[in-house]
Amino acid sequence: MITTDPNKKKFDIILVCGDYWADHPHSGVGVIARILEEEGFSVGIIEKPDWRSTNDIIKFGLPKLFYGVSSGAIDSMLQNYTPLKKLRSEDPYKPFSSGIPDRAIIVYSQLIKRAQKELTKGSFVPIILGGVEASLRRFTHYDYWSNKLRRPILFDAKADLLVYGPGEYQIRQIALRLKNKQGLENIAGTCLILKRSVDSFEKEIFSGKKFEVLPSFNDVSQDNKMFCKMQMRFSNQRNLVQQVDNRVLVQYRMHNYTSEELDALYELPFSYKIPDKFKEFQMTKFSIITHRGCFGNCSFCSIALHQGTKIISRSIESITSEIKRMSKFSDFKGYISDIGGPSANMYGMDCPSAHNCEKNCIDCSILNRSHEKALELLQESRKINRIKKTFVRSGIRYDLAIDHDEYLKELSEYHISGNLKIAPEHFSPNICALMNKPNDKFDEFKEKFDQINKTLKQHLKYYFITAHPGSTMEDVHNLREKLEDLGFQNTESIQIFTPTPMSISTCMYYTGLNPYTLEPVYIPYTYNEKKKQKNLLYPSQRESLRDNRENKKGKK
Repeated sequence: MITTDPNKKKFDIILVCGDYWADHPHSGVGVIARILEEEGFSVGIIEKPDWRSTNDIIKFGLPKLFYGVSSGAIDSMLQNYTPLKKLRSEDPYKPFSSGIPDRAIIVYSQLIKRAQKELTKGSFVPIILGGVEASLRRFTHYDYWSNKLRRPILFDAKADLLVYGPGEYQIRQIALRLKNKQGLENIAGTCLILKRSVDSFEKEIFSGKKFEVLPSFNDVSQDNKMFCKMQMRFSNQRNLVQQVDNRVLVQYRMHNYTSEELDALYELPFSYKIPDKFKEFQMTKFSIITHRGCFGNCSFCSIALHQGTKIISRSIESITSEIKRMSKFSDFKGYISDIGGPSANMYGMDCPSAHNCEKNCIDCSILNRSHEKALELLQESRKINRIKKTFVRSGIRYDLAIDHDEYLKELSEYHISGNLKIAPEHFSPNICALMNKPNDKFDEFKEKFDQINKTLKQHLKYYFITAHPGSTMEDVHNLREKLEDLGFQNTESIQIFTPTPMSISTCMYYTGLNPYTLEPVYIPYTYNEKKKQKNLLYPSQRESLRDNRENKKGKK
C-alpha cells in the first residue's frame, strides 16, 4: 500500500519529500515507493511538509522501520535562489515559490528528530537520506549560498545513512536489513558515519576494491590544493573515506546497475497519474527515459557524481512496451513528448566492462559510437499504433552525432519539430577546455544539420553559460559576436554559472585553481561582473551599454 492519506496509520516506511508524489517512473519518490511496495512494505508519503511545526510529520505516527528523506528532484538552494542569490519567489519576471525550506534535507531530518521526541520516550527509528541534494553533498563541499565549506550533509542532518545516485537497489537492501534487524554497513551506493580512524581502512576491501582516503575536512579547509586533490578523487566507482573531526564518512562504491534492472523498474505497475497540484510535472507524463548516465563529464554538471559516467540502457523492448502502455491512456493524444536521457544519442553506448573501468568513455577507442541502437529505437518507436510522433527534446551530443548521417536524417525528419536544441555552452577555447566541453566540431555539425534540414526548414537552438571560471569580459565580447552570427533569436538560454556542490567547476570557483593542473584560473566573483557578462549577450542590453558609454564620453 502507498498513500498520502492522513487517515491511514502505522506504515513500515514513511517517505518525506520536497516534491509532490506522482505514481510515475519519472517521480523519484514515486519510484522508491513502488520498489518498496513490490517488496511487500506499506509506505506513507508526506509531501512538502510544513517545516514550521511537527504537525505534518506526526500525522502518520512513527514508521516501523525508517524514514526516507529527500528534498526532491533539485537541490533546495537551487530551487529557492537565482545564480545571483536572489529569492526566486521575488523574481519580478518569473516568480516561483518551491514550498520547501532552504537546506530542506537538514530541516526535514531535524523536524523528524523533534517529532520522534514528541511521540516516544527515546525510541528512534533510522533516518535515511536520498535524492540529488543528499547525493551531491555527501562529502565536504563548497556551499555557494553561504560562501564556505560545509561538512558532509550526514553530519548536519544527524541522519543514519545516505543513499547516493539512483537508489532502487539500496532502498531494497535497507528495508530488508532493518526488517531483519541487521546493520546498515557495507551497502553498495550508500554513505554512513563511523567512529573509526581512516587508518583502519588501509587493508579493508568492499566489492573487490580497497578504500581510498580523501584529504580530511580539516586539510581541505586550510589548503586549496588539498581541496583540488579531494575533488580529483571523487567517483561513484570507488570506496572512499574522509576524516571529519573524530569520525569518518565512508562511501561504499555504487551498485553495478544493469539493463535488466532498469527494464524491471519500468515494468512496475505505475498508474502514471499526476496530481493537479503537481503542475510542473505534467509535461513529463508522456515522456520516456531510455538510459542512465552520461560520459560527457562536463565540469559544471552533476550527473557524473549522481547517475554516474557509464551508460546503462533499457532494452528496446522495454521502451516500446512502455510507449504502448501510454498509448492506451484516455488522455494520450499520440505524442511522446521526449524519448531520451541526459544525452539522447548516448543510448545504446553501454560498455560490458564499464563497472571495472574508470577511463573516460568519450576518449575510449572501443566505445561503440555507431548510433545503431539509437537509430533502431527511434525507428521502432514510430511504428507503434496510435503514435503520431516521438520527440527528442532532451538534446544530443552533436560531436558524437556528426558522423552519423542516417541518425541525423531520422532525427530531423521524424523526431523534432522546428528546431533541435544543442548546448555548445561557449566558444572560447580556454573556457571550453575548463568546461571539458569541446566544440571544435560545431561549425561542421551546423553545416551538416542545415543541409539535411534545408527543405524541412528546421534550425538549431542553443544553450550557453556565462561567468564560468575562466570567463573574462573579452571572452564575453567574442561570444557576443558569435551569437550575432548565429542569430540572437536562435539562443534558447543563457545562464549565469551557478557553483553547485561537488562539481569540478565549483572546485575552480572556490579555489581559483584548475584542479587538473593547479594553475590559477580567472574567476568572475562579483555579482556586478556576472550581470554584465550576461547582459552583454542580449541585444537590448548591449545597445543600452553602448549608449551609456557614448553618453559618458559626450559629457567629458
